[in-house]
Amino acid sequence: MKAAFHTLGCKVNQYETEAIKEQFRALGWEIGDEEEVCDAYVINTCTVTNLADRKSRQFIRRARRLNPDALVAVTGCYAQIKPEEVAAIEGVEIVTGTDEKGKLAEMVDARFREEQASRREAKLLVKPYEKLDHYESLGEIREMESRTRAFIKIQEGCNNFCTYCIIPYARGKIRSRAAEDVIEEVRNLVAKGYKEIVLTGINTAFYGQDLGYGGIEPLIAGLDALEGDFRIRLSSLEPTVIDAAYVKGLMKYPKLCHHLHLALQSGSDHVLSEMNRHYTRQDFLDIVEVLREADPHYGISTDIIVGFPGETEDEFRDSLRIVSEASFCKTHVFKYSMRTGTPAAARTDQVPGETKNDRSRALIAESDRVRREFFLASRGETRRVLFEEFGKDPVTGEDQGMDNGDGDSRLENRSESRAEDRGAENKVRDDRSENQSEDKDRENRSESRAEDAAVLFPDGCVTGYTDNYIRVYANGGPVLFDQFRDVELVRPYRDGMLGRVR
Repeated sequence: MKAAFHTLGCKVNQYETEAIKEQFRALGWEIGDEEEVCDAYVINTCTVTNLADRKSRQFIRRARRLNPDALVAVTGCYAQIKPEEVAAIEGVEIVTGTDEKGKLAEMVDARFREEQASRREAKLLVKPYEKLDHYESLGEIREMESRTRAFIKIQEGCNNFCTYCIIPYARGKIRSRAAEDVIEEVRNLVAKGYKEIVLTGINTAFYGQDLGYGGIEPLIAGLDALEGDFRIRLSSLEPTVIDAAYVKGLMKYPKLCHHLHLALQSGSDHVLSEMNRHYTRQDFLDIVEVLREADPHYGISTDIIVGFPGETEDEFRDSLRIVSEASFCKTHVFKYSMRTGTPAAARTDQVPGETKNDRSRALIAESDRVRREFFLASRGETRRVLFEEFGKDPVTGEDQGMDNGDGDSRLENRSESRAEDRGAENKVRDDRSENQSEDKDRENRSESRAEDAAVLFPDGCVTGYTDNYIRVYANGGPVLFDQFRDVELVRPYRDGMLGRVR
């Protein structure tokens, strides 16, 4: 018996898919590739936008076309929000919500053993929102596709109810995973050689509040005390929950990376209020100040939405200004997208599409400029780098050898190359080209292509990240793969910096 998996959306979904794979293996299933003809396909869906729903449907239908006799099971946020719609798709036999993923492997295994003629109607196992109040354990991850970095889910749910977001309804109330379970999982992964542990959740800043921990710091303290040469990275923290004092308490843990992703969403106090984000731009800048006092080159990345309903030109300029004020190392720019079922989607003061396009381009240009300044300010500094890829062509970006198996890039590439609906594919590609500043480093890329890679990397190109989230390209062989090294940052290069291994 062979099962294949496709994951859309966030790192929490990626972690959960790995956990579900473990459960399938325990039942005797072989894990296949989603391109293969398999006996079962599991699609872990996303519903953050209407487009995410559409992509989820495409992959469900694609699995059915690969093998019309296969069992198709659908889980995740789209399945939670619209279970009947998912169940109505031809070929879907099992639909589980976000709080029933732990039962999925046994459900598929049992159903697969039934006579196919009896498998006529889809089986739904989806809790209503009101009952999404208990942390569902998916067991312990023993291995991941990545060879160097492991994502660890520590928290579920969100109580914020931002006016543009459907996710609280898909994931339910905040609930945290027991600290001792997280620590034991990390201990085992570090023993297996994983060197970066990324703590992730739907809203990690809420971690521990329901358990009486008072925040994430006790968990960080427990992980920091573990033996082993590894580092801890927080996937994101919400300024709606934390403040400058909260962040200051995290600065004393040496294994915690000097990088935080703080989702700003807007630099305008009025727009933040309309989004139901409970902080001001000054509150945000106070957090930035604390981080930069600890490390002048502390890496701070963020998300900013342009074109939120009612956003004026002056309010957009507030977002434009804060990029340089905070000196972000990376800014993910998103054009506001109406999400059915949210208050913002019902507003009548929607910003025209062309205006959103113009603002997106302007903010990307500014974020690229600020990012380059961040790199320039880091020249001559020596930072610790975890090398994760060897043999990637520094000009074309194509894999030439081993890599860390990180799922992010592969998922993005698959969603572009395999989308059945070419119109949707083009829209995804257009959105990415305008929304993600990492795809817009044209100046750095044009510089790098003009250089002779053979001169820069005679022994091969190794790439990795500093603790403050600068991507580093350096000369070196496979011996550096999966290793920490002190690296001198020489100058900006492509989407990061050239480094000299010390």
